[in-house]
Amino acid sequence: MNDVRFPEPVTLGFSLSSRRVASSFEALECLDQQWPHWARGGSWRAAARACRDALDGWRSARDAHKAFLRAARRAGLVMPAARAPRKSSQPRMIGALRPEMSFIGWQ
Repeated sequence: MNDVRFPEPVTLGFSLSSRRVASSFEALECLDQQWPHWARGGSWRAAARACRDALDGWRSARDAHKAFLRAARRAGLVMPAARAPRKSSQPRMIGALRPEMSFIGWQ
């Protein structure tokens, strides 16, 4: 049985900590050990089944990821992903001059 990496990690927020889950094995561990008891319903069972099936080669990593994410959203555990800062469309300033400015004509 090989671990199956998710296409994208899921960051969960628990009452005292947060956890980044990046594979089916990690998801099963989290579902078993950290999941709130009040949130262990149908979506929790479906996520556990999908992750076990992915580890056994019966389902894809994408299916397991989708089921785990659905259960986490239902339990209210999903934290917003930290996004990389966007590149500015403004020209970069060097000192006090913009790159497109020229010294031609200055005296």
